[in-house]
Amino acid sequence: MIEQDTIKLLRECDAGIKMGIASIEDTIDNVKHEELRKVLVTSRQEHEQLASEIESLLGEYHDEGKDPNPVAKGMSWIKTNAKLMVDDSDKTVADLMTEGANMGVKSLNKYLNQYEAAEEKVKDITKRLIKIEEKLVKEVKEYL
Repeated sequence: MIEQDTIKLLRECDAGIKMGIASIEDTIDNVKHEELRKVLVTSRQEHEQLASEIESLLGEYHDEGKDPNPVAKGMSWIKTNAKLMVDDSDKTVADLMTEGANMGVKSLNKYLNQYEAAEEKVKDITKRLIKIEEKLVKEVKEYL
């Protein structure tokens, strides 16, 4: 049970990180304020660093990880582009980042509770990812 929960939690973190990185990449070209751009670049780097840790752990378990749900990813892309077409301001980017990060925090907390038998090091990685998402929300709020 421990190994199954560990792998499942790692997969969810993997999918969540991929979704977060894609969201940042979908919006960063629309950012006008240099400080907001720095926040997004830093967040993307933090996501990528944690992604490589997760990928390494998945390799130890001989698992390929998990991609985000294609429908969810597609809907997110459509929503992002539609909102930016109407208003490509930093406020819109901050709103999209806040919404996505909050959804990520909610999902990750749900998975932490669902896969409670997971190894502590994987729970810690999940908590670090939650902190990265919460930090992003905090840092973009001045642009809302």
